[in-house]
Amino acid sequence: MDKIVVRGGKRLKGKIKIGGAKNAVLPMMAACLLAEGESVIRNVPLLADVITMKKVLEQLGAKVTLRGHTLHVDTSNVSRFEAPYELVRTMRASIYVLGPLLGSFGKARVSLPGGCAWGPRPVDLHIRAMQELGARIRIDHGYIVARATNLRGETIVFSLPSVGATANTMMAAARAKGKTVIVNAAREPEIVALADFINRMGGRIRGAGTETIEIEGTSRLDPAQVRVIPDRIETGTFMIAGAITAGEITLESCMPEHVEAISQKLRQGGVIVEKSRNSIYIKGKRRINSVDAVTAPYPGFPTDMQAQYMALMTIARGTCVISETVFPDRFTHVPELRRLGANIKIEGNTAHVGYVRHLSGAPVMATDLRASAALVLAGLVADGETHISRVYHIDRGYEAIEEKLSKLGADIKRMPE
Repeated sequence: MDKIVVRGGKRLKGKIKIGGAKNAVLPMMAACLLAEGESVIRNVPLLADVITMKKVLEQLGAKVTLRGHTLHVDTSNVSRFEAPYELVRTMRASIYVLGPLLGSFGKARVSLPGGCAWGPRPVDLHIRAMQELGARIRIDHGYIVARATNLRGETIVFSLPSVGATANTMMAAARAKGKTVIVNAAREPEIVALADFINRMGGRIRGAGTETIEIEGTSRLDPAQVRVIPDRIETGTFMIAGAITAGEITLESCMPEHVEAISQKLRQGGVIVEKSRNSIYIKGKRRINSVDAVTAPYPGFPTDMQAQYMALMTIARGTCVISETVFPDRFTHVPELRRLGANIKIEGNTAHVGYVRHLSGAPVMATDLRASAALVLAGLVADGETHISRVYHIDRGYEAIEEKLSKLGADIKRMPE
């Protein structure tokens, strides 16, 4: 097991390229099951979660080849329909195979998912949507067992705009008979990207990116090629890296419109943020002002940036209030930030972050993917060395983060625990 060691105090400067979006590529990989033959996905980030999804597809009988950042998925010989516990337990996104397996083959056996160990994230919405499309579902010894003779279009109203349930429903409905309407659908860019990919296959999806998505089902889809959109959470994380170190960096190959909520908070705090068509320039200042934040579904401030933003606010002048409305108990990073000297108090789903003049390096432990990124960011500005253990979490969502930060001038290295 590796750890990351950061020696703080270096001002970041330079340019880096943002990779493909984790939360876009995983449902795209599952969507390959909707068509028989070989689909090609480009700009694939080299992440632990991608390797896990690759293994899930191979378990089903697909031939999956990763060449550099290009993924070839051949579904010609898919003959098994089970996503086993030993794979699904490590990554919640494995449940994405439920919808396309039901749509294409009429059966699926998918383990109840695992992944990051914070907060209740039930799969009820996924199951209910599949049932409304006509699937018969039971829970058997920790597995979702689903059957469907014919999926049929239906109007499905979500109680909350779930990204995972919206994606799964779109994939199943793409092969159902008739028209499906998703009301209160997730609006995230990753949903738009998935819809674009399915439409490349011959699907008929309209309204992705709005609260109402319409899917006209079809009996056949064909393999397609697609390029993964840039990762907006990696983009936001490096924006904060530039801000927290009073640095001057340019992020290339990104989509500035996807991180507007983050840009707005940084500007309010005094950071210079300039954007072009596919790049963002960040210039931080020695004095950052506190700015409150409330997480919300897209296009609001993303819950996946809450921990990283909190790391920045620990050294911001004033008192910041951060309210977590998406996953109210997503605060496992707080005790570790306190070990570095942060002044944070939790009241329910709200964090009160007070100003401290200096953070101080210490041994800390990553508890989930975004928490680990927050600890790296705090380590960039802390006095002395910060040793971050259990960094396998960060490898799930950031490709070679220590190499990219080193390129910008950070004193950071990976070493055996």
